[in-house]
Amino acid sequence: MHVSPATDFLTSSAALCAAVLNLRGEQLAAELGRIARALLASPHGSFVASGQAAGQAGALVPGPAVAGAAAQLACQVASGTIDYGRLVVSGRAAYDEDDARLLAALAGLAASLLKVNDFALRSTQAYLDLEAELSHQAQILDQIHESVLTMDQTGYITSWNKGAERLFGYSAQEAVGRNILFLYADEDTAFHDAFVEQGGRMMEVRRRKKSGEVFWASLSLSPLRDREQRPVGLIAYLTDITERKHAEERLHHLAYYDALTGLPNRSLMAKLVDQALSSAQRKGATACILFVDLNRFKMFNDTLGRATGDELLRQVAQRFKQVLREQDVVARLSGDEFAVGLFDIREHFEATTVAHKLQAALVEPFLIEGHDLRVGASVGISVYPQDGADAEALLRVADIAMARAKLGSDGDSVTFYSRDMNQGMQERMRLESGLRQALANGELLLHYQPKFEIGTRAMVGAEALVRWIHPQRGLVPPADFIPLAEATGLIVQLGEWVLEAACAQAARWQAAGLPPFRLAVNVSAREFSAALPARVSETLARYQLDPSWLELEITESTLMHDIERVIAIMDRITALGVSLSLDDFGTGYSSLSYLKRFPIDTLKIDRSFTTGLPFDSNDCAIASTIISIGRQLRHKVIAEGVETRQQLEFLRDAGCDEVQGYLFSRPLPAADFEAALRAGWV
Repeated sequence: MHVSPATDFLTSSAALCAAVLNLRGEQLAAELGRIARALLASPHGSFVASGQAAGQAGALVPGPAVAGAAAQLACQVASGTIDYGRLVVSGRAAYDEDDARLLAALAGLAASLLKVNDFALRSTQAYLDLEAELSHQAQILDQIHESVLTMDQTGYITSWNKGAERLFGYSAQEAVGRNILFLYADEDTAFHDAFVEQGGRMMEVRRRKKSGEVFWASLSLSPLRDREQRPVGLIAYLTDITERKHAEERLHHLAYYDALTGLPNRSLMAKLVDQALSSAQRKGATACILFVDLNRFKMFNDTLGRATGDELLRQVAQRFKQVLREQDVVARLSGDEFAVGLFDIREHFEATTVAHKLQAALVEPFLIEGHDLRVGASVGISVYPQDGADAEALLRVADIAMARAKLGSDGDSVTFYSRDMNQGMQERMRLESGLRQALANGELLLHYQPKFEIGTRAMVGAEALVRWIHPQRGLVPPADFIPLAEATGLIVQLGEWVLEAACAQAARWQAAGLPPFRLAVNVSAREFSAALPARVSETLARYQLDPSWLELEITESTLMHDIERVIAIMDRITALGVSLSLDDFGTGYSSLSYLKRFPIDTLKIDRSFTTGLPFDSNDCAIASTIISIGRQLRHKVIAEGVETRQQLEFLRDAGCDEVQGYLFSRPLPAADFEAALRAGWV
């Protein structure tokens, strides 16, 4: 059967492809020669490799030689500049142009196949080399101690080395694909894209391990870029620095804290004070430094030994911390000297209250190793800004003031650095000391100012007002000691005394058969606590007083904080049958939306709004508005400080229900009040 040349070439091409793909060296050369012999029907045929290609194609040898060959045909196997060798056939009597074309086609196909095969071999080798290099790099990353991870621009982890596994406890399978936020501890958990643009960003961070342990790490962030240098993520390098941070904290504590008491030392005190003074300067606020020196400490330290003295200092430090506020700064300067910084105060005289608290904290004896030790304290006070502009200046002059305080009769004194201020504060301290004695020595009494109904002129109630009869000074005006009582906290004890005395007097009037009227007692903001209803109930029960006799006047400023708590306390009081009056209404800026919820009976117009009636248009407008609000909320309205008939007429025309003031009566002692009551007020 005759086979066409085209069929022969296709068969040869298929054989050629198989040979190039599967054979190398001498086997490939022998097969190329066989294919050429078969295609050209020649007894002899071979592939002769060129010197250039010999190393790539192998040592190719010709086919078997036959003697007497009449003709030979050869063709170069080349592609571009690459010469692979020659295909040579011989042994036929002659070769024509068709034979030459067939051999040339076979040579061209062989060159193309050899070129593609070479490229494939080189690519495969390059891939293997790259894979080996990546494997080496991965091994290097896994062997280094530092943890290295990469993430994309949204914070999702894309790689995780062995160092990261050792540091965090998560395997690569557990970490890759999760967002980096799951490693965060107590920091801001927002992932910042800006990090991608900021290569080499260094920071110290807190991170959390798989075990839950939180540790300190040094974190370095570098951008991860693609071939076009566009940021595609981050490379993070982390190193555990927990031990270093702890060492730094220990060094910081040794540098800035007193080893004996744990309080800040002089260095830290100075830093904290200077920082606080910068804030006070911006706000135009007042600040004070208290320099405290213990009295009789040296005697105990010398006679009982240093160990006892050290324990005494530790206990003193604890007592000082307990009586101070969180925002106050207390430090041990040296020996038995302490300092306190006060920055959140309105007036400098409030520092005396703190000084007395510190002294009061030392009143109870210290029991140390069977010894009953009693120490006092002398306190010197400096005031910012008049006494100094920085911590060192204020501490220096406070130390001078403390030295002056030690010169006092008992040594346990408080002295301001400024001589003029010190004189005024000494007077204030004497007044405070006298007020404390007045509470214990029966120097206080109540006067009663009646309240009248405008329409009938009948007396419908009275306000109990405290008076102080000083043994030397006589009658002390309330304006002198009520603000002092509020500043020192004595207002609570004073309020308790007033409630007790007023209920006792009302019980006597009740027993005498007088018709009941509302006896108003002022309650300060400090008294208005959850304990107040129980105290009122117990006092009423103790004197067997009908609740209709008692009214509590609450200042509007009391209602400004924690509305729900205030309303709950008010509800408990009114449940006892006791009336509530809102005192000084219009001065506290209370919300009208809350006013309708308060279970009060009466609104009291502050005297500052009645003084200008009826000539001051602003006072007229305010008083009229308060009366209108009271009527809409169905509250009685009473105006205090009424002293003229013009004021009374304006209030009557405006619809005010009750008045109180000197136009009708001054505050009277109990006996005079009762006599006037029986004489016709009812």
